[in-house]
Amino acid sequence: MKPRSEPTPTNLLPALQTHRWFASCPAPFQEALIARSRLVYLQAGESLFSRGGPPEALCCVIAGALKLGSVNPADGSQRLTLYVEPYHWFGEIALIDQLPRSQDAVADIASTVLVVSRPLIEAWLDLHPQHWRDLARLACSKLRLMLTALEDNASLSLEQQLARRLLFSVTNFGQATQGAARRHVRLPQAYLARMLGVSRQTINKQLRAMERERVLVLRYAEIEIIDMAALVAMAGAIDPALMQSFEVMAPAGAPPAVLPASDQPR
Repeated sequence: MKPRSEPTPTNLLPALQTHRWFASCPAPFQEALIARSRLVYLQAGESLFSRGGPPEALCCVIAGALKLGSVNPADGSQRLTLYVEPYHWFGEIALIDQLPRSQDAVADIASTVLVVSRPLIEAWLDLHPQHWRDLARLACSKLRLMLTALEDNASLSLEQQLARRLLFSVTNFGQATQGAARRHVRLPQAYLARMLGVSRQTINKQLRAMERERVLVLRYAEIEIIDMAALVAMAGAIDPALMQSFEVMAPAGAPPAVLPASDQPR
């Protein structure tokens, strides 16, 4: 049975504009994306699309959270690449190259996803080809993210890698607009462990150390960042083109910890 869906209401526009890429797109393209989309409602564990499936749509999480990854055919274990929450866009690579999906997208909790029809948006783009560049910009931001992750795995301590993953989460992978970053993250420790390639016990030990330093507080099913500047300092220097959304305030008389960062409770 297909998930329930309905047309996307135009009043979602302000919320969608809290994503830096979407907000930077020209108004006609923003409107075209909304007009050619539907809201799809998923239950926990329900799949939006599967690896090897057709490149049917460009997607954006509206509520809930999805796991992006794949299953290791050798042992059946799940490889987790990204954990995406509102208002993260994904699926643009398959839309551009029209090749089968490279990952699975599964709802971790009850979720709502904006799904832009590929045939409909392609027909519009044929009439307005200049906006293919906007889609390419979205894909390039993901490429920067993946290259950063590869470098991090090869050169950084676990503390730094974990701090960066948490920063990526609270700033929507560097795409949160000013005032749209958040302190509360629903990111299970088991998922952090999978993404960083370590055990859950190792992640818990590191998070507890960060809690003792009053950088964060561990709560049921979520992590609350209570000292964003300290978290940024732990993460170290990050590609400015990737993390443009930071506006963290440094202590009085001191330079910013790394990049400008913004923060606002959810």
